[in-house]
Amino acid sequence: MNQYVTGTVIRNLREKNKMTQLQLAEKLGVSDKTVSKWETAKGYPDITLLEPIAEAFRISVTELISGNTIHNENVSANMLRSKFYVCPVCGNVIHGMGESEIHCHGILLSPLEAEPMDERHMIFIERVEDEYYVRIDHSMTKEHYISFAAAVSSGDMQMVKFYPEGNAEARFKISGVKRIFFYCNRDGLYSIVPVKGIDDKESGYDDSQERRELEKAADMLFGGPDRR
Repeated sequence: MNQYVTGTVIRNLREKNKMTQLQLAEKLGVSDKTVSKWETAKGYPDITLLEPIAEAFRISVTELISGNTIHNENVSANMLRSKFYVCPVCGNVIHGMGESEIHCHGILLSPLEAEPMDERHMIFIERVEDEYYVRIDHSMTKEHYISFAAAVSSGDMQMVKFYPEGNAEARFKISGVKRIFFYCNRDGLYSIVPVKGIDDKESGYDDSQERRELEKAADMLFGGPDRR
């Protein structure tokens, strides 16, 4: 364990819960002097007390040790609050909503921040009946590749995992999709709003001059969609 609960965290949680040192001590079966020692950094609670302390403050042991209380009230299952985490060791992709602490291989993962699509990370979207056909023009070598793509609506999240030396292509049900994300193992997370007059073939993104210019640039960068 490379972190441990500090006296400052205990004091802040105690005060937040409008609890005196004596009241906390009675809940834990220790003296108020012991609680005072913790809060003034003159000692640490025994590891066997971590769970009782967390229970006294109605939080998890993870929250207690990290000092960050997780609030997930009123998330309302809104997938548009989605956060993506990727382990740098194994490449594991984890999806969550609201605030949370995600660990993989002993590493505390930070939520990825999506950037707008750029000339080196271009996604092309076509509407095929009730689906979006998504193609990402990017190298797919073992060293540099697109790891996944996800289509997110307010009530659903569709994810497709990609693998090196494969194709970065996917189909997503259109229903309610507000944003599409994709992740480059070297450069991070990118996103795009899939709809911009997509139902209008004259002005839709999938049939626009902008698309044709982006495809031309992608072919120049990566040698066309049939490259390996």
